[in-house]
Amino acid sequence: MTPPRVRTWGRVGRTPVVRVRSRGSGRLSMMGMCCFRPGSRSRLIYGLREYRGRKDEPKGFGWKDVCRLLVRARIQLGGPIVLVWDNVRLHLTRGMRDFIEANADWLTVFHLPTYTPDLNPQEGIWSLVKREIGNLAAADLSQVTRAVRRKLKQIQYRPDVVDGCLAGTGLTING
Repeated sequence: MTPPRVRTWGRVGRTPVVRVRSRGSGRLSMMGMCCFRPGSRSRLIYGLREYRGRKDEPKGFGWKDVCRLLVRARIQLGGPIVLVWDNVRLHLTRGMRDFIEANADWLTVFHLPTYTPDLNPQEGIWSLVKREIGNLAAADLSQVTRAVRRKLKQIQYRPDVVDGCLAGTGLTING
C-alpha cells in the first residue's frame, strides 16, 4: 500500500522530497467503536496492534480480540450494547456468531448493508486519524503508533467530534 498523499510546503522552485525505505517495517491495525447513549457523552473505545513480521505474531485482529473489546466496552459503558456493524469478514466468523448468541442478554447486533462505509461513524474517526498522520515521515513503526494513539486520545476527549462522525452518517439515535 502506498502512503497517503497530502500537501506540504517547500522553497519556491524546489520540490520537497521525503526519502523512505522501500522495505516495510511492519503495519499497524486499528479497531474501534463509537459509543452513543442519549443523555450521555459519546465515547470512542479502540484497540491497536503492531505487526513487525515476526514468526507467530498475528498480523491483525481476530474474533477473540473483537470479543475482548466488546466485553471491555460493556464494562466501561455499564449496560447492554446495541452494535451496528459493517460486513467485514471478521464480524461474520463462526466464533463471533457463537459469542453473540452466548451474550444475547446484553449484546444486540445489526449489520449494515454491504459497501456502505458512509453509514459507519467509525469510518469518520479513521478518516480523521489518517488525515492527521498524512504528513508524518516516521522512521519506524513505533512513531506511527505513537502518532495514531495521540490522535485517538485527542478524539476520545472531544465527544463532539465523535458526535460529528455520527451526524455525518445521517443516522439518528431514538431513545
